[in-house]
Amino acid sequence: MTQDSAAKFDASRAGEYARQSRIALAGYDACHELSACMLSAALGEGSIARVLVVGAGGTAGEIIAAARLEPGWSFVAVDPSPPMLDLARSNLIDAGVSDRVEIILGPLSDVASTNAFDAAIMIGVLHHLSGDAAKQGILAEIAARLRPGAPIVVAGNYRAYASQPLLMAAWAARWRMNGADAGEASAKMQKILQGAEPPHSEEAVIALLNEAGFEDALRFFGSLFWGAWIARRAGA
Repeated sequence: MTQDSAAKFDASRAGEYARQSRIALAGYDACHELSACMLSAALGEGSIARVLVVGAGGTAGEIIAAARLEPGWSFVAVDPSPPMLDLARSNLIDAGVSDRVEIILGPLSDVASTNAFDAAIMIGVLHHLSGDAAKQGILAEIAARLRPGAPIVVAGNYRAYASQPLLMAAWAARWRMNGADAGEASAKMQKILQGAEPPHSEEAVIALLNEAGFEDALRFFGSLFWGAWIARRAGA
């Protein structure tokens, strides 16, 4: 996540993040749990691994799920938003796994590119980056920090929102299902249309991964506009 995109995640948004994320993404916890399961399957049960987590601020659900599943994994969690990292740190402490997590406040460039990570996770970041160059750039930065053959999980929204009115209507209905009135649901949809720029298709996501140095991308989770993929750093 860049400093510009981090500005969206101020203290007020951090305070409501956990609840809002679980409404906006049906299957929020399942996505985090399956991400951990996919990485475990790729690395092997009981493996020893150092995992890079990009855009780690918020619930820290992806780290907590992975840490509970694989006690031999340690994590480097990087995010440029102080309030979001504070929230993540609190959740990691509550979950009893904070001693296995190194937290870095800042951009991914603050993590030395000489580090040979065994895996990476980036959830909910790509659609907040403006333009394909920024999206491909952060993926390439991650690739530079992974050993050849290392798996990455990338998850986020894809498809242009305005191109899918039925999905948008279902998304608004989910907000109403969770207590929003029609006006509030409409406001949520307008904010979504103005506040993010997802890749326009699954093919676009895979192309971004390929261009950044990843291969064999496989989608393992989907929910309305949301998708989650696992791929491997090329060169194994």
